[in-house]
Amino acid sequence: MTTYTAGSLVSARGRDWVVLPESDADMLVLRPLGGADDDIAAVFPAFEEVRSAEFEPPSADDLGDALAAGLLRSALRIGFRSGAGPFRSLARIAVEPRAYQLVPLMMALRQRVVRLLISDDVGIGKTVEAGLIASELLAQGSARGLAVLCSPALAEQWQEELRTKFGIDAELVLASTVSKLERGLDLGQSLFDKHPHVVVSTDFIKSTRHRDDFVKHCPDLVIVDEAHTCVVADDSTSTQNQLRYELLQKVAADAERHLLLVTATPHSGKESAFRALLGLVKPQLAAAQLDTDAGRRVLAAHFVQRKRADVRQFLTTHDGLADDSLREDTTFPSDRYFKDETYKLSPAYRALLDDAIAYAGERVTAAGDRGKREARIAWWSAIALLRSLVSSPRAATQTLRTRSATATAATAEEADRLGAPLTRDSSDADALEGLDVAPGAETEDAGARLAELAERAALLEGTDEDRKLAALIKHLKALLADGYHPIVFCRYIPTAEYVAEHLEGKLGRKTVVHAVTGTLSPQQRLQRIEELAEEAGEDAAARRVLVATDCLSEGVNLQHHFDAVVHYDLAWNPTRHDQREGRVDRYGQKRDTVKVITLYGNDNGIDGKVLEVLIKKHRQIRKDLGISVSVPDAASSGVTDAIVEWLLMRNERSEQASLFDVETISERAVALEADWKSAAERETTSRSRFAQRTIRPDEVAKEVVAIRETLGRADEVRDFTRQTLTALEAVLRDDDNGFTADMSGTPIGLRDALAPVVGGNAIERGRPVPFRATAAVARGEAALVRTDPVVGAIAGHVLNAALDDKVGGPRPARRCGVIRTKGVETRTTLLLARFRFHLTLPSRAGERQLVAEDARLVAFQGAPTAATWLTTEDALALLNLSADENTDREFGVRTMRRVLDAIDATKPHLEAYGDELAAELLASHRRVRSASGEIVRGVNVIAQKPADILGAYVYLPVSGGVA
Repeated sequence: MTTYTAGSLVSARGRDWVVLPESDADMLVLRPLGGADDDIAAVFPAFEEVRSAEFEPPSADDLGDALAAGLLRSALRIGFRSGAGPFRSLARIAVEPRAYQLVPLMMALRQRVVRLLISDDVGIGKTVEAGLIASELLAQGSARGLAVLCSPALAEQWQEELRTKFGIDAELVLASTVSKLERGLDLGQSLFDKHPHVVVSTDFIKSTRHRDDFVKHCPDLVIVDEAHTCVVADDSTSTQNQLRYELLQKVAADAERHLLLVTATPHSGKESAFRALLGLVKPQLAAAQLDTDAGRRVLAAHFVQRKRADVRQFLTTHDGLADDSLREDTTFPSDRYFKDETYKLSPAYRALLDDAIAYAGERVTAAGDRGKREARIAWWSAIALLRSLVSSPRAATQTLRTRSATATAATAEEADRLGAPLTRDSSDADALEGLDVAPGAETEDAGARLAELAERAALLEGTDEDRKLAALIKHLKALLADGYHPIVFCRYIPTAEYVAEHLEGKLGRKTVVHAVTGTLSPQQRLQRIEELAEEAGEDAAARRVLVATDCLSEGVNLQHHFDAVVHYDLAWNPTRHDQREGRVDRYGQKRDTVKVITLYGNDNGIDGKVLEVLIKKHRQIRKDLGISVSVPDAASSGVTDAIVEWLLMRNERSEQASLFDVETISERAVALEADWKSAAERETTSRSRFAQRTIRPDEVAKEVVAIRETLGRADEVRDFTRQTLTALEAVLRDDDNGFTADMSGTPIGLRDALAPVVGGNAIERGRPVPFRATAAVARGEAALVRTDPVVGAIAGHVLNAALDDKVGGPRPARRCGVIRTKGVETRTTLLLARFRFHLTLPSRAGERQLVAEDARLVAFQGAPTAATWLTTEDALALLNLSADENTDREFGVRTMRRVLDAIDATKPHLEAYGDELAAELLASHRRVRSASGEIVRGVNVIAQKPADILGAYVYLPVSGGVA
């Protein structure tokens, strides 16, 4: 039986394969040439025919032009799924990372056990950064399984991101899925053993019933999303946070487990919260002297935190780089345009609110005589009543007809714990689920007085008496007229449903309105948004309006479909406003300025003070610092409590007492501002002190250059896609964001290749495919990056058509060409060669043997037997030459045959060049891992011989020149 070495070519099942190191004499593990690890097959030579193969040289009869040479090279590079560089995963993922997003990955590869706190600003791409690290660790064998811990609302989005962008299929482990998953287990088997990759609800798994099984069988790589909700900062920390923290402590206790903590708010003025996070990453950091050089050096290896300004222009000459062609601009919106719009209550609504305030004040006063517990219950019920009344008539009606959540409290302290989220707008997304239902205002069954108030509230629905709704319609019409697609954020489900219902038919015939609330599952929410985008997208003149509760204020990416935010209800925590706005103000937003409209009542006694004391000050801090700093809890609660107390008790007290209460509000506001500024200063100091300095820009630049040499530049992908689609008879139309391509007239082979990634019969129906210059695209659009599935399918078709002349239809790329051009003075031959490499990569799991590929251009002057070899730069320059004179086909075939007959004479040079590339790759692998000697020792790269010659192109001087 023939023995095949790793890296050699064999032919089986009607195609050529590369033999992988996992093979033995009885079973060959094979990967198709240029294929990914997902395409690997096992072949048993005893039962199937396997024979040695050599890559067929080009045929002189398969002539093309200069364009054909460039298209074949680009198609080959785009099609690579097993690159030889130190970043093993970049060739196979469906996202092209920004250069700044490589920084956390480079930090990770310098650690034997990866422990990182990734705290980049909102919208920069922390999910992509964590996904890059995860896919790389899995590709290198340093990790065998992955668990993502996140809120249940974000679980399906994480699953989708992992699958579509990184090729990682993960099971959802939620309260709603666990029973089904457990039914498929063997006796005594853990579902975390059965499913190596999982996305888990943090709140589901933190319970004592499930926690121990998860910790015992936890994968060796864990990502924790919104990690700031999983720490214990002080005595006021919620029970939910404490349970999450206990879970993460157990997960982090295994010193061999990779752990990535992801959050945009690691510090927010709370040193204790920051220390708690650092303690999970590395226990010694919890008590380290971070104000010393030694402490900062230890932290710098595990912590990355950057603002948008830090990455908006990355790799510039200001970073000490000589080559400004490496500069990378990232298109975040430049600013948010804020406009605060007021409305006044109608007489009927004013009377209703006054009567409700009087009733609530009486209840609070009466409850105070019955004990502390009853007083706190009445207090929170009154707040809930007031907030729902200023939200909408429907929320007020439901509140007046139901009971308060705090009525179940056994103590005053429990009443505070249950009631606080109703007023503080907790930033905890899980705690917020369900709280967008309007809570009740009374601890006893509603009596005649409540019923009467509820009836009056119901009569205001949809009438001219609801001036808040009228104001919303007015401002939405203005936004829509300016071409914006707004999101309207409400606090309560009844309000969102009411607003969406009464917007129908009021905003123009071509405006589509949908509502998304906590009554829908996370998957249904995303589906509803996609339906809205698709429904409005059928007509270029159509506009879309989304009405949502705060179930969409965290984690969901909405920048592709929406570009304006309307705060219909004020949040009493300004961070919630920032989170709402951050859904559209992020990377991939096409608008340079995101519009934000805040509606507030200037005569309801609440909105004006909240806007002045909390919201506007938060905006100013964000503008001054470029970051958001959370409002200090204790100080803000003092202000809001004073506002509510003044509102409830002003009818009960003398004018002098009321004036005293107003002064108290002002005093507490001043105290809040002082605390807030102090927190902001601490946050600024923290960011300056702990700025990311572990990886220098010049180090990133070296890797960007290496990646581009192997996988191609963005402009190469753009030119390849346009030229190929034009050659394949697609109809291209330029627009403001790139171009669209109607591919209904392209060859059936290309349409079949595109069908799985474009979707169904969209091409057959003539629906154009939009191609965008940015990597951040909406569903249904294609990014002009090599990893986009649509671009990959086009490259695969071009490559297959070039290598197999039996493919029907146009063949844009050819393996041979003879071109007459003024760009050369003597006969010059350009070769497109494919090299294979044996990689030895050490990891925690042991040494791993891999086979990788690369494609390069080499060129020589004269005959192959007496070649004068050109530099790499001169070889690349040949691709840009155009034909200045026609070449007779017979002459071209004869010339090509003479070159190909002697092409074996180039083998020694190609082998030597392969050794040079192997040495460069080895240096690159060692450079990336330089900080950890343990994972540098044993790295090795060896070139497999011979190289494959995929294409040969002869450039001749124009007539009269030297041939």
